[in-house]
Amino acid sequence: MNAPQALSDYAHLVQTDRIHGSIYTDPAIFEQEMARIFHRGWLCLGHEAEIPQPGDFRATTLGRQPVLMVRGDDGQVRVFMNRCRHRGMTLCEDETGNEKFLRCWYHGWVYRNTGELEDVPLANAYGAQFRREDFGLTPVPRMESYRGFVFASLAPTGQSLLEHLGLARRYLDIFLDASPTGEIDVTAGVHRTRYRGNWKFVGMDGYHPHYTHRSVMDSWKRRPGGGMANLHHGDPFCDESGNLTRDAGNGHVLLDMFPSRLAHVDEYLAGIRKRPGGEDYIAAMQEAHGPQRARELLAWAGDPHVGIYPNLQLIGIQIRIIRPLAVDDTEVLMFPALLKDVPPSINEMRLRQHESFYGPAGAGAPDDAEIFERNQQGLGATVEPWVYLARGLERERQDTDGSIIGMPGDETTQRGQLREWKRMMSEA
Repeated sequence: MNAPQALSDYAHLVQTDRIHGSIYTDPAIFEQEMARIFHRGWLCLGHEAEIPQPGDFRATTLGRQPVLMVRGDDGQVRVFMNRCRHRGMTLCEDETGNEKFLRCWYHGWVYRNTGELEDVPLANAYGAQFRREDFGLTPVPRMESYRGFVFASLAPTGQSLLEHLGLARRYLDIFLDASPTGEIDVTAGVHRTRYRGNWKFVGMDGYHPHYTHRSVMDSWKRRPGGGMANLHHGDPFCDESGNLTRDAGNGHVLLDMFPSRLAHVDEYLAGIRKRPGGEDYIAAMQEAHGPQRARELLAWAGDPHVGIYPNLQLIGIQIRIIRPLAVDDTEVLMFPALLKDVPPSINEMRLRQHESFYGPAGAGAPDDAEIFERNQQGLGATVEPWVYLARGLERERQDTDGSIIGMPGDETTQRGQLREWKRMMSEA
């Protein structure tokens, strides 16, 4: 059982209770991931709120291909290949900015921020058959959005975005509906981390907090905390917490901490009421959603802790985008999302909570990056190459909505992600 079979035998590499370590270390498998997952499926590029003004753009990648998410002068958000139609040079070198026109630095072709070719220097040399309308910026083959989350695919055909999101749509709603108007502001900037490890290590592991984040867990037990921490009294990752790991299908998984959050929501709301405008925020949520739904949404605090396969995660207040660079090199972009139409004290609380765990000097995220690097190093030992992922396998069950659930520390989430990984990698 030690030796892998053919590279393409993904049914052998990903089994029910174990996976072959080569899926984290083999450069050839990484190349196939780029082709079959990142250049074929839906990827999240970000949220429209990152580019609120006409002309705002963000240059990013779709898999390995450079793309440009831009809001045109007509207010519409579009995604173009970041490539001049003349010689193929990238148009936007800066990662973000605001431009009415996009000018190629090589030969001066100029495009409107809506994609049309505006000007070609010395165009008389191209002859009568040359038509500017034939040389606008190239849109990505498919683009759809869900409540402002922009997704794109390099494949011209395939399942719709709604089919892809499936049960996970409700968790995008939870992230947004922490605002009484359902709107967010994603202009606070981004911080990023880069680690020497595989992209599949990131997120949705309820087994590791007791060990990797032991100091944080101990602090939650010792003192009541404040702000959003009021929702995490005790130990949310123990079996007795009532919390769950959840496989929502299509690779979308979450650490479902709603049960323990709801148990502590009154303590959280008491803290909110002490903040300037806090009572107004609670009242606005109740008016927008009704008392029962508002109480549920306040308990969630806009934190579904969900991974939308393969590259989006909504954790805490952040929109997290995973960017694989090589089989052992990954960049993670974290965009703090502020809530619109809430008192400033609420967003201040959310930002401080984000910084305390996920910031560069935070108590959590730097430890995760360190662990991922050590995991990559350990997988270099191939005498026994299998990774065991059977925790909770025999006690998984199906919830009423069709998702598969397990206890907080069960590896239900990893199995769900890798099940989708195997499906996508096995498609010709």
